[in-house]
Amino acid sequence: MTPKAFRAALLGAFLALTTGAEAAYETPASHALLVDYETGAIMVEKNADELMPPASMSKLMTAYLVFKTLKDERLRLTDQLPVSQKAWRMGGSKMFVMVGTRVGVEDLLRGMIIQSGNDACIVLAEGISGSEERFVEEMNRLARQIGVTKSVFRNTTGWPDPEHLATARDLATIARRIVADFPEYYHFYSEIDFTYGKDAKGKDIRQGNRNPLLYKNIGVDGLKTGHTDASGYGLTFSGLREGRRVIGVINGMKTMNARSQEAERLFDHAYAEFTNARLFAKGETVDDAQVWLGQRPDVPLVVEDAVTVTLTRKARREMKVRLIYDGPVAAPVVKGQPIGKIEITAPGFETVERRVVAGADVDRLGMPQRLFAAFNHLLYGSSAGAAPQQAQKGARLNRGS
Repeated sequence: MTPKAFRAALLGAFLALTTGAEAAYETPASHALLVDYETGAIMVEKNADELMPPASMSKLMTAYLVFKTLKDERLRLTDQLPVSQKAWRMGGSKMFVMVGTRVGVEDLLRGMIIQSGNDACIVLAEGISGSEERFVEEMNRLARQIGVTKSVFRNTTGWPDPEHLATARDLATIARRIVADFPEYYHFYSEIDFTYGKDAKGKDIRQGNRNPLLYKNIGVDGLKTGHTDASGYGLTFSGLREGRRVIGVINGMKTMNARSQEAERLFDHAYAEFTNARLFAKGETVDDAQVWLGQRPDVPLVVEDAVTVTLTRKARREMKVRLIYDGPVAAPVVKGQPIGKIEITAPGFETVERRVVAGADVDRLGMPQRLFAAFNHLLYGSSAGAAPQQAQKGARLNRGS
């Protein structure tokens, strides 16, 4: 096996680990999901597609629509929005806006994200769409567009409603899209506190961010807590450690303290048990395939996209990989032409396949040269072509970790 072929085999071994394998992990949460941000690999999963009351974690979707409205220049951070009776009277957590006043969009975002203000949500919804009901209709349409498949929102706040339900997977999807689509606004989620309004004694009202992981200095920089009697205590979180971002969702915890401890444990688990390997840049060569009757003897086989994979630290030994293509490849060859595949199998994993394509054009030989090559092949035989090969175990299996 050539060095390039061996490298391709290693790629296959790593890719196989993104299909859902996970280290044993037991969580007391009723619903949980832990996902690598870059690769989408699932590290922990429990009832992730089961609908549940999301409580204030619903505000992630509210925020996504507000961020999109800002990005589309339908709204500005400096705009002042009016406070209605409905917003002022809204119960639950509040940023304490006053009826009849106008509040800046940037303050409302902080009130919604940091203080979990239900009143802030309604002011934003009414300011953007005219009513909370119309805003929620737009929320649900946009949710489907960004890959939220099951969740249904009936309000902007997460206020209890039997039809207002979400899944852990959908909440993780929204969180991932917030980080990816709106980096200019993501910083709101890491702010520790926000001061707005005055109490009955005229003292400033300062409220801290309800995300407990922000105070632990472990790398978490967002996103949103939630709690109702029906949902229990939940948290959708994201953080960056060692250059790698993960997203987690838990719900159904019994107490605030239990939520904090389990979320921290889950976040640590992502780095203790899993790692990312950055193996190939976009268009990088995996191996060379011999070419029959071409103006050059071989053509590079390349991966179409950059390859970064998530793998367990313990599952690097029993992967079996074959690089499969019909060889030699007949000329002419066109750059980007599918040539073959990498096939990966391992105990406990579904077979994984990744396509390889030609990395260059190879023109066909002229007629005299083709006749001469055919004559030599009949007379002497040919070693052109490549048989499938299988991964070897070795020290290089730790490459990229």
